[in-house]
Amino acid sequence: MGRVGRRIAALAIDWAIAVALTCLIWGYTWLNYDGFVVLLVFVGLQAVQIAAFGWSIGHRLLGLRVIALTGGRAGVWRPVVRSALLGLAIPALVWDSDQRGFHDKVAGTVLIRR
Repeated sequence: MGRVGRRIAALAIDWAIAVALTCLIWGYTWLNYDGFVVLLVFVGLQAVQIAAFGWSIGHRLLGLRVIALTGGRAGVWRPVVRSALLGLAIPALVWDSDQRGFHDKVAGTVLIRR
């Protein structure tokens, strides 16, 4: 299982990438950008990357991977549900005894170390 420290660091990396892309595409500056647009970019990047590769850039850099709870690839709908719930933040802040976030439980996924 991916532990909390790695998960938070991966989240920070992915958020920074979303901020950078938002600034590049929409012409914002690092000190003046629309947080809602960044959130939409972040959620979109998470869904696409996890569906396509099983990881986001932050996950990959920190040796993490998202798989279906039954094993194997997460498919398409699981990453979309997981990412949408992650964008709401609250489900990601609620963990069980296995340190799986509520967003992972609902989507039927688990974040593991590669």
